[in-house]
Amino acid sequence: MRTLLTLLGIGLSIQTVAAQSTPAPRWYKGNTHTHTLNSDGDSSPDEVARWYREHGYHFLVMTDHNFLTSVDGLNALLGADERFLILPGEEVTDGVDRKPLHVNGLAVESLVQPQGGGTIAEAIQRNVDAIREARGVPHLNHPNFGWAVTAADIIKVKNDKLFEVYNGHPQVNNLGGGDAQSLEDMWDAVLSSGKLLYGLATDDAHHFKRSGDPSAAGPGRGWVMVRAPRLGGREILAALEGGEFYASTGVVLDDVQVTSTRYSITIAVEGTSRYTTCFIGKNGRVLQTTSANPAEYVIRGDEGYVRAVVQESNGKQAWAQPIMLAPR
Repeated sequence: MRTLLTLLGIGLSIQTVAAQSTPAPRWYKGNTHTHTLNSDGDSSPDEVARWYREHGYHFLVMTDHNFLTSVDGLNALLGADERFLILPGEEVTDGVDRKPLHVNGLAVESLVQPQGGGTIAEAIQRNVDAIREARGVPHLNHPNFGWAVTAADIIKVKNDKLFEVYNGHPQVNNLGGGDAQSLEDMWDAVLSSGKLLYGLATDDAHHFKRSGDPSAAGPGRGWVMVRAPRLGGREILAALEGGEFYASTGVVLDDVQVTSTRYSITIAVEGTSRYTTCFIGKNGRVLQTTSANPAEYVIRGDEGYVRAVVQESNGKQAWAQPIMLAPR
């Protein structure tokens, strides 16, 4: 069975991987958006990294606002082969006409200055380009923060593959409102335009010392589960850009498999929870809803794209990544 990377024409074929004796892919839990007291967080880099390691994460990207926090010492102290890895990053924090614009640079090799622009789309593009020049991977953060970014803006941007479909900060308007789309509706609008975009969940944590405060931006609210051959920076980033991951606020998936004819999700059932899986296609159309586990959808080929959302009976969710389907 082909992996999602192979289906999308990204990465190595199974035959080549086998020939090189690459380890079988496994799932790694990680967060790509968090803050320390080097910008507006309340805890030191050491305290932040320890929280994620102690709570079962395999990797963490430090993304302070317009500051590149060094992670070499943290990895020497806390990093462990196949157990925990800290990657450098930056939340490039910009704005246009008083609208906030934040783009994460994962594993940038140097500090990226906010690039500005005459429009939101132009500023996003300039910042994406600058992150790429710094050999990093860009992802667009919380588009509805300050009601700054629309689907039309995202569609215009090139060389970006990642955006936050869920952000755990309590003030980022994930669900939209008024005439503004929710982040999921925005995702469907972008995908329906023919642009491939993968959805991340992050916690955007700032507050590690305000446990139980619902107004705090606390850790552990959203994360990604990345399927990669090993816990290395290059492998994790390649898997993210190849869509080899799912996003979650608590739902655990044992497996996600996609072929040219079938999209299958196996859910790890927790306690007495019940689950509903929705397969979604072009223009946000619900293609199929099922309570079966594994949840399977037979691909016809005329859906435009197919993605999946798993809803848990107490409100947790998981988002599996879209595959784009060429018209037949």
